[in-house]
Amino acid sequence: MAFNFDELTRKAKDVANKAADRTKDAAELVKLNVAIAGEQKEIDKNYRAIGEWFVSEYEGEIPDAVREAVEAVNASKAKIAELEASKPVKEEPSPEVEEAGKKCPICGAESDSKFCPQCGAPMGE
Repeated sequence: MAFNFDELTRKAKDVANKAADRTKDAAELVKLNVAIAGEQKEIDKNYRAIGEWFVSEYEGEIPDAVREAVEAVNASKAKIAELEASKPVKEEPSPEVEEAGKKCPICGAESDSKFCPQCGAPMGE
């Protein structure tokens, strides 16, 4: 039985072509799924806009069919406001500290710049 390189090469090319076709198909499927997801986001965004308009337009007259959903949204908004209010407040440095400047560790000169105006050394605190 003789070994046929041409036949082996042809089979390898066929396998490679099938793999390339499958890769192209998979890439096309991913593109389609991404496009579908993008359109779904657009639908969701528009539904949200409709819902926000509806709630603001009929604020005191919410129909029973959507009252529970509107109450859930309002409860979530209240919870968000509560959580925002409980965030720690970032302290701002006092003006006196900012005006004091930094002291040069080499010559003792004070300046607000990063380097000493007298000797050129990096400024300390």
